[in-house]
Amino acid sequence: MSKLPFGRANYTLMIIGVVIILIGFIIMNLDTEEFGFGTLGLTVGPLVVMSGFILEFFAILRRSPNQ
Repeated sequence: MSKLPFGRANYTLMIIGVVIILIGFIIMNLDTEEFGFGTLGLTVGPLVVMSGFILEFFAILRRSPNQ
């Protein structure tokens, strides 16, 4: 039986990170300005997506207590 490379907390954080990234893309899509040049498309959405990627990075590098 092969052991998974990450712990349960790592996978949970990765799933949360993916959800945050998807929410960021949805926020960018909600922008009503032409070509997405409004506040949602240029500021809020990308910041949410970036925070999701930062959480993904943290989830990958976080060391599990059982390792």
